[in-house]
Amino acid sequence: MNAAIIRPSGQEASGGLLGRSRIIAGPRFNRWLVPPAALAIHLCIGMAYGFSVFWLPLAHAISGGKAVACPAGSGLLYALFTTSCDWTVADLNWIFTLFIFFLGVAAALWGGWLEKAGPRKAGFVAALCWSGGLLIGAVGIVFHQLWVLWIGTGVLGGIGLGLGYISPVSTLIKWFPDRRGMATGMAIMGFGGGAMIGAPLAQLLMAYFKTDTSVGVWQTFVVMGLIYFVFMMGGAFGYRVPAAGWQPAGWNPPAATANTMITHRQVHLRDAHKTMAFWCIWVVLCMNVSAGIGVLSMASPMLQEIFGGSLIGQPAVSFTALTDPQRQVIAGIAAGFAGLLSLFNIGGRFFWASLSDKIGRKSTYFVFFLLGIALYAAAPWAAHHGSKVLFVGFFCVILSMYGGGFATVPAYLADIFGTQFVGAIHGRLLTAWSTAGIIGPVLVGYMRQAAISTGVPRSSVYDVTMYLLAGLLLIGLVANLMVRPLTTKWFMSDAQIAALQGTPTSAARTFSTRIPALSVGSALAWAAVGVPILWGIDVTLTKVAVLFG
Repeated sequence: MNAAIIRPSGQEASGGLLGRSRIIAGPRFNRWLVPPAALAIHLCIGMAYGFSVFWLPLAHAISGGKAVACPAGSGLLYALFTTSCDWTVADLNWIFTLFIFFLGVAAALWGGWLEKAGPRKAGFVAALCWSGGLLIGAVGIVFHQLWVLWIGTGVLGGIGLGLGYISPVSTLIKWFPDRRGMATGMAIMGFGGGAMIGAPLAQLLMAYFKTDTSVGVWQTFVVMGLIYFVFMMGGAFGYRVPAAGWQPAGWNPPAATANTMITHRQVHLRDAHKTMAFWCIWVVLCMNVSAGIGVLSMASPMLQEIFGGSLIGQPAVSFTALTDPQRQVIAGIAAGFAGLLSLFNIGGRFFWASLSDKIGRKSTYFVFFLLGIALYAAAPWAAHHGSKVLFVGFFCVILSMYGGGFATVPAYLADIFGTQFVGAIHGRLLTAWSTAGIIGPVLVGYMRQAAISTGVPRSSVYDVTMYLLAGLLLIGLVANLMVRPLTTKWFMSDAQIAALQGTPTSAARTFSTRIPALSVGSALAWAAVGVPILWGIDVTLTKVAVLFG
């Protein structure tokens, strides 16, 4: 049968090179070629998690050495347009907030468009936005215009993040109906791991481009933007979607179970947001992400300021007393910390999502919140006792649960609302991520700045913040308690479902023959993303060895 004839209802017949009809796979297509395409995009946009490596260099961008302070009381509006003084870390941290805010907005607004246009077109637009945002941001750095950096890298880049994030999730779930949990984790693992590659790469590039008058950041933006564009375009053009009615060979949908938390009926998209369950899960995700993302946005400066000279074997030297060469060394070590968090972010997406299949989604989130509260509350104690092992270990576990929350929430939604509209419902739920992108980084960034302004030592500026983040997890714990199965009135009737899905004929159903997961093509595709991942792991573990002395 000619697979190109089979198209989902309501989708365009052509659409050119980027159109959905051009990427419908034939019956012999190897579905294991799709995950590397998804990883190519997510590993690039996942560098958003590693942007904290740019904050301290950009806070010295004018002189290249000691920061030039703005006039007292000048405020954020002044910083947006000034060319005479350096930006603060709090000013720069707004870029991360813009990343996450516009990621959620883009996912919610254009999730439906993506289903019609197809993942290739979405990946293409994502590449233009993410890479273009970095290039515009470089212009903002050259002319020292913070508003250009915000709009280019933060807003345009954030839209690229949203489109790039949701396209692999939807596509891989369609290709792996027999392994949905694995597919969800696989789709977003690259986003968690992007900083593991991007952060050390950025450090190498900044060191290469650094001069007496330049911190090397704008040049790094240009180079990374071009590299990311090439990889993301490769991922976009590697996407394929299954033909209508496609199923893996020998697979049959599982039988219904008696678990009341897992429905086998369907809730319409227009009704999902009207339920209490949707908003409880929204709060669950928002609080879990707010706590974790606040740490990620400041991971590099946090480790440097808390442990100072002890990172290079000089515990008596505080952060403010370090020389410029010493700060450059500990900045590299802190980049390893950011990469290590990224590594646990990746692992958590597989571990916790797999565990949720056994103990349930609700129980998994209970573990996230209870264990997270304990670890955040204990982090200041570990810092003041000078225990780098415990401090780093606490945050590695915290970030594994942060990543696990992202991997578990699509299954949580499918359990409650069914699978018919789970992709679109998930896109709307990501507005919780947008909200968290404001709460977490702003809370951590401005609490830090306030503590420094009142004379608190750098090693203690994050203490109160850690307790506040534990409080956010307590709110999430209460919201998770309130999630309940939906009543019958919210579910669609069989007739409504049949009208939406149509009744597939035998000619419209296609079944895959058994194609080996590893072939020459898939091996090359996996190598293209596997080699950078292995390099990132090697660099991360090398720096972690230095971190622990």
